[in-house]
Amino acid sequence: MRSTAPASVGYGEAIGHHGELLQGIFEDENARLRRGLTSLPCRHLKSTATFKASDQEGLTVSPACREKSRRAAELALAMFARSRVGGHLTIASNIPVARGMGSSTADVLASISAILDYLDLEAPPGRVMEIAVRAETACDSTLFSQQAVLFAHREGVVIESFRTSLPALNFISVDAAPDQSVDTLLFEPARYSSFEIELFRPLRSLMRRAIRDSDLELLGRVATASALINQRFLPKPRLDHIRAIGTCHGALGVQVAHSGTVVGLLFDPASDRTTRHMEKAMHDLQKSGFEPSIFRN
Repeated sequence: MRSTAPASVGYGEAIGHHGELLQGIFEDENARLRRGLTSLPCRHLKSTATFKASDQEGLTVSPACREKSRRAAELALAMFARSRVGGHLTIASNIPVARGMGSSTADVLASISAILDYLDLEAPPGRVMEIAVRAETACDSTLFSQQAVLFAHREGVVIESFRTSLPALNFISVDAAPDQSVDTLLFEPARYSSFEIELFRPLRSLMRRAIRDSDLELLGRVATASALINQRFLPKPRLDHIRAIGTCHGALGVQVAHSGTVVGLLFDPASDRTTRHMEKAMHDLQKSGFEPSIFRN
């Protein structure tokens, strides 16, 4: 028989990402311009959170530097718990920090999930994202990993749901600036020109079609265009060189962390030539002084 006593422990996890396939400024359903993005999720990059309730006052966290996670847990308890709860939150993650791979958002979402698990509650995504944005000012769309979305990351709202998940992709990850760190919250948002904002209209339409039709070549072209627009705001060193290696070895295109340092070369996992192409691209990237690694979304 299941005990009716409340649990004293809650667990949660959330995934990271490898930057974005598209990021810019887009119209919502009310014709309001919003900053938005579509992330490239990485399911093997994860943050896990464990919450242990206790009689102590307040909430502590380890590592102590995970202040945003502690704040998110406090906000979740304040929103959903029927009485005041104290305890300790423990975060463990394999997501690189300050690379633009969603480490902070994953920590925050995992923490909220741990609180909900402790309370034995489910919350709609909108409420979860409300807490996440309050805890860290901006967040990524990885909560919506079952379907691709165009997400207003500074407001925590979905601009458009593409109603299906991203098609499977293989990609080679390169840290183009390993000695550089990017604090997403301190990074000044891109000041797009009116011409660039107009460019995002067709890119959004092409993204919608690429996801609907699982058209990886079109998806690669959209990601490349977005990456090149971003070069004006947070340039990735030697991006042209990385892109040339990809082109030489059959890559679909290039994508970047628009507020980070990583670059991805995209490949079709269904092609029987992809394994060989990726091996050759890895070899050339290593010869060029990079330390590439292979990911799958």
